[in-house]
This record gives sequence, structure tokens and C-alpha cells, in this order.
Amino acid sequence: MTLDARLKLFVVLAGLFITSLLVGDLIGGKLYQTQVGDLTLTISVGMIPFPIVFLLTDLINEFYGRRAARFVTLVGFVMAWFTIGVLSVAQIVPWAPMTRDPTWTGFTQYTFDNIFLGSRWILICSTVAYLIGQFIDIAIFHFLRRRLHGRFLWLRATGSTAVSQLIDTIVIQILVWRGVMPSFEDIVSIIATSYLVKVVAAIALTPLIYAGHALVERGLGLEPYRADER
Repeated sequence: MTLDARLKLFVVLAGLFITSLLVGDLIGGKLYQTQVGDLTLTISVGMIPFPIVFLLTDLINEFYGRRAARFVTLVGFVMAWFTIGVLSVAQIVPWAPMTRDPTWTGFTQYTFDNIFLGSRWILICSTVAYLIGQFIDIAIFHFLRRRLHGRFLWLRATGSTAVSQLIDTIVIQILVWRGVMPSFEDIVSIIATSYLVKVVAAIALTPLIYAGHALVERGLGLEPYRADER
């Protein structure tokens, strides 16, 4: 098999996409707060990889087309469930007796279960929201691409993200935090904050999107995928 530049780039983009997706879910249980004027924003650290996922989704959409983007989305979905399965097996494996010693400073059953089983629940919720959000993102991106005849990259990228991430954010935050947060108003606050951060990040990443496109087109000599415009 010949690994040409286009195939190599696809493997790298898909690998980074899936890694960012899984890492975001694994660390998503940690929350932090920041103050903007009189407004207190509560945000999950799972937001950290979001700009990477956003940028990679756009590049895959643009240079490999709708079918490739859907394929990577489905692979990410399967890998998320594979991760859930591994975490479930890890929970079943018995703990070594030394870990019950009061002087033991490594992982204990309580800390392991608290961290990774919580992440497992986030992964389960995320797979639902992720699949819905990604397919909506891909559909809107290519709808706008056809209607705009391949122009206005910033509008295609930001517009598809604004719609898909609103749905994704609502679904995952309600599933993850329902029954955990003291009130529904707290969940709404996290939804609003997370969505605001995603939209701001999408707008702020516009120069990087154009830079990424220029790097792929000029540096690797690859042209955008045009079949989806027909």
C-alpha cells in the first residue's frame, strides 16, 4: 500500500480527532469557575480539547468530504464504546491486597472508581450527544458549502459549529449533570457557559482554520474535496 500525502494526513487528522474526543470525555468531570464582571462562569475542563476537535472536523470536511467525515465520526463513536468497555473490565479486575494498606499512596479502589467510573458515565452520555452533534455539523457544513459554492469558509465552519454544538451541549450537560447538580438552574448555567465558550472559540479559531487550509494546500499540495459541492 502506498501512503501518499493525502492518506497520511487523513490518518493523522483522524487520530488527533479521536484522541481529543476521548481525552475531553475522560477529564470532563472536573469543573472550574471564572469571574467575568458580575457573571460567574462554570466550565468543564473537557472544553480544553474542543478547539482541536473543531479545527480537525473542518479540515476533514473540507479536504476529504462528507463520507470521510461521517466515517471518522463513526470510528470515534466505536472507540468511545471500546474505552467504556475497557473501563468496565478494569473495574471488575480485583485489587491487589497491598492497595488496602493504610500506608499505600497509589490509586485506591475509591479514587480509581471515583475518577474513571465517573468518566465512564460521561463517555456514555457523550457518545449520544457526539453522534447527534457531529452528523448535524457535517450536514450543515456541506449544505452551506454547496449553497455558497465553496466560498466563505469562516461562515461554513462557524455556522455549522454554532448549530451542532448547541444541540450537543444541551444533550450532554443534561445527561451528565441531572441528579448531580443541586438544581436545574445550575445545569442551565453550565449549558449556557459551555455553549458561549464554544462559540467564542469557534470565532477565535477562524485565523487558524485559514492557516490550516493554507498549510495543507500549499505545504502538502492537496486540493479541497469538491464532489460534495455538486
